Amino acid sequence: MASLALGTRRFAAFEYTSVGGSSLLRWWDEIDESPLWQEGVFYALCAAYALVALIALVQLIRIQLRVPEYGWTTQKVFHLMNFVVNGLRALQFGFYWFVFHNEPKVLDIILLDFPGLLFFSTYTLLVLFWAEIYHQARSLPADKLRPAYFIVNGAVYFLQICIWIYMRFSPVGVEIAELFFSVISFCAALGFIIYGGRLFVMLRRFPIESRGRQKKLHEVGFVTGICCTCFLIRCVMVAISAFYEEADIHVLDHPILDFVYYMIVEIIPSALVLFILRKLPPRRMSDHYHPIK
Repeated sequence: MASLALGTRRFAAFEYTSVGGSSLLRWWDEIDESPLWQEGVFYALCAAYALVALIALVQLIRIQLRVPEYGWTTQKVFHLMNFVVNGLRALQFGFYWFVFHNEPKVLDIILLDFPGLLFFSTYTLLVLFWAEIYHQARSLPADKLRPAYFIVNGAVYFLQICIWIYMRFSPVGVEIAELFFSVISFCAALGFIIYGGRLFVMLRRFPIESRGRQKKLHEVGFVTGICCTCFLIRCVMVAISAFYEEADIHVLDHPILDFVYYMIVEIIPSALVLFILRKLPPRRMSDHYHPIK
C-alpha cells in the first residue's frame, strides 16, 4: 500500500509538471499570436531606442558646444552613429507592421539587418580608437589602422549586399545571411578582447599616482566587457535562429523573444556605454583626442 501511494504521488507530480509545462507553452503561444502583445512590445522597443538616440544626440551637442573649433572627431562620429542606429531602430519598431509584413521576406531581413551593420561599424570605430591609442603609446605604426577599418567595413557591407541579392533567388540565402551576421559579430567581440584587453593591461602598468589612471582603467574594462558580451550573445542567438525556426528574430510572431534579444544586444549595451563615456573632452585639445582626417 505504501508503494502504491508513493507511485500515485509520483504520477500526480508528473501530471502536474506536464500540465504546468503545457500551460506555459500555451501562454507563450498566446502572447506570440496576440496583436495586443505585439503592439505593446514593439512600441516599448521603439520608445527605448528613441530614448537612447536622444541621449546620444544630447551628448553630441554637448561635445560640439565644448569644442566647437574642431571638426568631426572620433568621439563626435561615435555619438552621431549611435544616434543614427538607435533612431533607425526606433522608426522600425514604431512602424513594425510595415517592416514585418513585406513581401518578399528578404526585404524584412534587410530592414532589420541594416541597422545591425551600422551598429557593428559604430562599435568597431571604438575598437579603432583604442587601437590607435595603444599603438601610439607603444610607439608602433598606426597609419594603417584607419584604412584597415574602412577596408574591413567596406568588405562587410559588400559581402552583405551580395548575400541579400542571393537571398532573392534562393531560400538558403536566409541561413547564409544569418551565419554571416554571426561571424562578423564574433569578429567584433574578438576586436574588443584584443585591443580592449591590451589597453587595459597597459593602463594597469602605469604608475599608481598617474592622474586618471584608475578611472580610465575602469572605463576601458567595463566597455570591453559590455561590448564583448553583447556581440557574443548576438553571435550565438543569430547562429541559433539560422537553424531553429522558433528562435527566428525576423518575424512578427516572437514579440517576447524580440524584446529580450534587442534589449540585451543593443539597447542596454548602448545605454551603458554612453553613460560610461559621458565625460566631455577638455576645452584644450589633449594628445588623445584626435580629429578624423
